[in-house]
Amino acid sequence: MTSPSSAAGPIIVWFRDDLRLSDNPALRKAVDSGAPVLCIYVFDDGLDGQRPLGAASKWWLHGSLEHLAGELEKAGASLEVFKGSAIDFVPRIAKAVGAGAVYWNRRYTEAGIAVDKAVKQALRETDVAAESFNGHLLYEPWEVTTKAGDPVKVFTPFWRAARATGDPARPLPRPRTIEGWPWKKGTSPAPVKLASLELEPTKPDWAGGMRDAWTRGEAGAQERLSTFLDSEMKGYADNRNRPDMASTSRLSPYLRFGEISPRQVWHAGHAALESGRSDAGRDDLDKFLSEIGWREFSYHLLFYNPDLARRNFNARFDAFPWKTDSRALSAWEKGMTGYPIVDAGLRQLWTTGWMHNRVRMIVASFLIKHLMLDWRVGEAWFWDTLVDADPANNAASWQWVAGSGADAAPYFRIFNPIGQGEKFDPKGDYVRQWVPEIAMLPDRVLHSPWTAAPHDLRRANIELGKTYPKPIVDHDDARARALKAFETLKSAA
Repeated sequence: MTSPSSAAGPIIVWFRDDLRLSDNPALRKAVDSGAPVLCIYVFDDGLDGQRPLGAASKWWLHGSLEHLAGELEKAGASLEVFKGSAIDFVPRIAKAVGAGAVYWNRRYTEAGIAVDKAVKQALRETDVAAESFNGHLLYEPWEVTTKAGDPVKVFTPFWRAARATGDPARPLPRPRTIEGWPWKKGTSPAPVKLASLELEPTKPDWAGGMRDAWTRGEAGAQERLSTFLDSEMKGYADNRNRPDMASTSRLSPYLRFGEISPRQVWHAGHAALESGRSDAGRDDLDKFLSEIGWREFSYHLLFYNPDLARRNFNARFDAFPWKTDSRALSAWEKGMTGYPIVDAGLRQLWTTGWMHNRVRMIVASFLIKHLMLDWRVGEAWFWDTLVDADPANNAASWQWVAGSGADAAPYFRIFNPIGQGEKFDPKGDYVRQWVPEIAMLPDRVLHSPWTAAPHDLRRANIELGKTYPKPIVDHDDARARALKAFETLKSAA
C-alpha cells in the first residue's frame, strides 16, 4: 500500500460533523504529514441510508460551512463542496487527484458507520490509505464498559466508569498554516457552490429569529464558551433549570456540528476554574460537565442501539396505547396548548431553533403523557426544528421522558406544567417573553390563565378561547388517563 508521505497527490480531509480547525485530529494528522491537503465536504441529503437533516439543521450547516471555508482560506487551503453519495464521491475524488490518503473523524450512527466502512474498503482497494479518528466524543463507546465488558445502560455508573478511565486527551492545536491542494477546473466530479445546496430558506425566509439568536461557526462557538465560563457558569448547579435566566451554555448546536469539541469544553472549563478566571464553584463545573457526560451516554446508547430514534429501548412500551390526534399535535407544535410554559417553549423553538433543556422535558412530557401521542412524533418535530438536532441526544432524551429508554424517568413521573412554570419561571419572565398575549396577567395566575378572575382577564385584554386558547386537556384528567394507560404495560410484561 502506498504510504501517504510518499504519494505525489494530496491528503484528503473529509469534513462531516467536525466543522472546525482546532482540535481536529483528521486535519492535524494531514497537516503534520507535510503533504498538501485537500479539504472536502460531501452533502448527501439523506443518501446512503442516512437520516436527512431537518430544516433548522440545514440552516445551521450553511453558516457553519461558510465559516469553515473562510477559516481554511485564511490558513492557505480551501473547502471543496460536493453533492451526492459519499460512497461514490469520496473514492472518485481520491482517484481524480491522486490522493495518498483520506482522513476523517468518526461518526456513530448505524448508517454513518456503514458509509465509512464502504468508503474505507473502496479506498483500500485502490491502494489509498484511509484512517479515522475520534474528534466527536470524550471517550469512544467501546472504551466505557461494565466490569464484565458489557455496555453500560444507566447514566450514573456509565459516567463513573468513563471518569475512571482518566481525563480526556488535551485538545490538539489549530494549524497556523495549511498547504492547500488547488482544485483544477474540469476535474470530475465537480464541486458545487455552497448556495446551490439550498440549505437556507428563501421563500419564505423563516430564519430571521435564528440569525438574531446565533453566530454560526467555530469563532461563534469559542465566543459562546468564553461568555459562559466568564459570566454564566457561576450558579449553574442551581440555576440550570431556570429558563428565565442566562444560566446554560447554549453550546449544543456547536457540539452537534463539531464547531467545538467536547475535549475543548472539558479542558477550558477546568482551566477557567483553576486560573480564577471564573468565579463558579466546583459543583457548578461538575454539574456542567455531567451534562457533557449525558451527551456521551447518549452516543454510547446509540452506538449499541442504532435504532434508538425508531424503536423503544424498552420493548414493553411496544404495547402502549398511543393516540392519534392531529388537532392536538398541531396545537402543541404551534405553542397553542393553553399551558403557558409549554407554549413558551415551543414558540422559542420555532423562533430560535433552540429550547431550554428544562422546558424540553416539560413539553415532551406534555406531548407524551397529557396528549398520549407517540414520543417518536415529538422526536421528529424536534429533529426538524432544532438547530442542535443530534442523532443521539434527541432520541435518548425523548425516550428518557417517555419512560421507554435506558435510565429512563419512571413512567409515573408526569410533569405538571402549572407547577413546573411556577417553580422554574417564578416571575414569569420566560413566559411573558414568548407568550406576550398574556404578559399583563398577575404572576399568581400567569401559569394558569383559566383560573384568573374575570377582572384580571379584562385588564390583561385576554379573552380565553380567542386571544389565548383554553387548555386543550385538563391536567388532572390527562394525568389519570396516562397512569391508567401506563398500568396496561404491567400486564403486558
